[in-house]
Amino acid sequence: MTHEDIEATKPPLIQHLVELRRRLTWSLLAIFVAFLVCFWFAKPIYNLLLFPYWLAAGSDAPIEMIYTAPQEFFFTEVKLALFGAIFIAFPVIASQIYMFVTPGLYRSERQAFLPYLIATPILFLCGAALVYFVAMPLAMKFFLSMQQTGDAQVQIHLTARVSEYLSLIMTLILGFGICFQLPVLLTLLARARLITADQFKSKRRYAILGAFIVAAVLTPPDPISQIALALPTVLLYVKARRYEIRPKLCIGGHTVWPNGLPARIALLLSHA
Repeated sequence: MTHEDIEATKPPLIQHLVELRRRLTWSLLAIFVAFLVCFWFAKPIYNLLLFPYWLAAGSDAPIEMIYTAPQEFFFTEVKLALFGAIFIAFPVIASQIYMFVTPGLYRSERQAFLPYLIATPILFLCGAALVYFVAMPLAMKFFLSMQQTGDAQVQIHLTARVSEYLSLIMTLILGFGICFQLPVLLTLLARARLITADQFKSKRRYAILGAFIVAAVLTPPDPISQIALALPTVLLYVKARRYEIRPKLCIGGHTVWPNGLPARIALLLSHA
C-alpha cells in the first residue's frame, strides 16, 4: 500500500470531532450516573473512609467530627461523590479512550497499548490501599499523639472537620495513586527509547531526591506519611529498571517484549 493509498483512507476532521464528542458523551454520562449513586451513599462512603482514623484512635475510642458552616458537610458529600464517580467510571473512561485511539493504530500497537490501560487502575488501587491501611493510620496516630490529656490543667483534643479530613485522605490517595504510575510511565518512555538502563542507573540519585521532594509536597507535614510515599516510589523506580526495552524478537509470528508485568500482559494478549 502506497503513501497515497494511506492518505486516501484517512477520515476527515469532522468525523474525528464527531467520534470525540461521542466518546466524551459516554464518559460524562458514566461519571454522572456514578455521581448520583455515590451521592446517594455519601454518608456510608464517608464512614468507610473513617476506618484509618478509627484504626489510629483505637476500636474503643469514639470518633467525633464537626462541620463549622451550615453548607460544609453538603459540599463535602458533593466532593466525595465526584471523587468516587471518577474512580468508579474510570473503566468506562479508559475504554472510551481506547476505542477513540485504536482506529489509528496497527494491530501490534493496539496490543501494546491495552496492557497499560489495565495496569494503570491496578497500580492506582495498590497506592490507595497503601494509604488506607498503612499511611493514613500512621499519620493519624502521629497527629493524635499531639493531644494534651491526663492531669494537665489544659485539655487539648483533636476534633477534626469533615471537609479537612476528606481533603487529607483524598490528597494522599491521589498522591500515592499518581506516584504508583511510575512503572507505567517509565515503561512507556523505555518503549519510545527515550530512556535507557544506563540513564536509569546514572540518574538514580536524582530520582531518590525527587521522590522525597514529591512526597514532602503531596503529603501532610509529618515524616511518617512522607516516608510511606517516598520509599515505595523509590522501590518502583528501582523495579522499573527491569522494564528496559531490548530489541523485539518475533517468535511464531508474535512479538515478544522484555520481562515485566505490562510486557507479560501484552504477550498473553498477543496469543489470544
